[in-house]
Amino acid sequence: MGVVGTGYLGRLHARILTEMPEVVAVGFVEPNDDIAADIAANLKLKRYPSVADLAKEVDAAVVATPTTLHFEVAKQLLESGCDVMIEKPITATVDEARRLIGIAAERARIIQVGHVERYNPAVTAVASTIRDVRYFEAERLGVFVGRSLDVDVLLDLMIHDLNLVLSLLGQSVVDVRAVGVPVLTDKVDLANVRLELANGAVANLTASRVSQDRVRKVRLFSSDSYISIDTRDQEVKGYRLVDRTIQPLEIAVEKREPLRAELESFLGCVRQRRRPIVSGEDGLAAVELARRVAGAIEESMRKYRPS
Repeated sequence: MGVVGTGYLGRLHARILTEMPEVVAVGFVEPNDDIAADIAANLKLKRYPSVADLAKEVDAAVVATPTTLHFEVAKQLLESGCDVMIEKPITATVDEARRLIGIAAERARIIQVGHVERYNPAVTAVASTIRDVRYFEAERLGVFVGRSLDVDVLLDLMIHDLNLVLSLLGQSVVDVRAVGVPVLTDKVDLANVRLELANGAVANLTASRVSQDRVRKVRLFSSDSYISIDTRDQEVKGYRLVDRTIQPLEIAVEKREPLRAELESFLGCVRQRRRPIVSGEDGLAAVELARRVAGAIEESMRKYRPS
């Protein structure tokens, strides 16, 4: 395996790959000379001059470039016969995602998308137990760090929770209401979204990359239970109504590094040729929903823009 792009996330991927005994970490592609020298020295990995050169040496690769480069890099890898794990979002546009999925299908290659929360132990501990959710609430707040500024907060942060809504609740979205505000960039940095699902359930999502605190919380309410998930601390609290009595739910969480779980899952998919937990189609669905949210935000801006 190899890595293309060794910024913050790419470096983490590269480090984990070197620690996995079942993987030969071949090398990486990185345009920044200083970053590349640091990776080569500390992780003892070979720097390749291009994606094409790396593709000749690997069976699979992680794409951790800026989002706007995901399509071109993944396309080149897929056409070279490599399976790919693409950091979220799969691509910057819906059309690019569809084209990548088509290329992967033509060449019988695997695309896994890095919606890492689906591999978070706190989420996987409850995913199979979720039933009849009527209200879904998510807060994803982060301090401004200057990364991923090629996209707005929807594709940067909220994309995680859009994927969770679609995958955990298993319903189509029939109505989208949203507001968003640019704060420190020329793109939306803070957004609140209300989604109505086909079965009448509602999801309320808030994402900010200009907060003073880091918050990663998801809450699910059903007719007889409440589950609170803290994906940052990998903790779950739950309560269930039994004979008009509120009783705690015993939910065990085995804490581990979500990114490692994600890469181990990808490796299993590559070896067994099976569909990933978060497939290319799942990544596409998240981007499609993010675009709908972006449209709702634009509409709200037009509605409230001073004349």
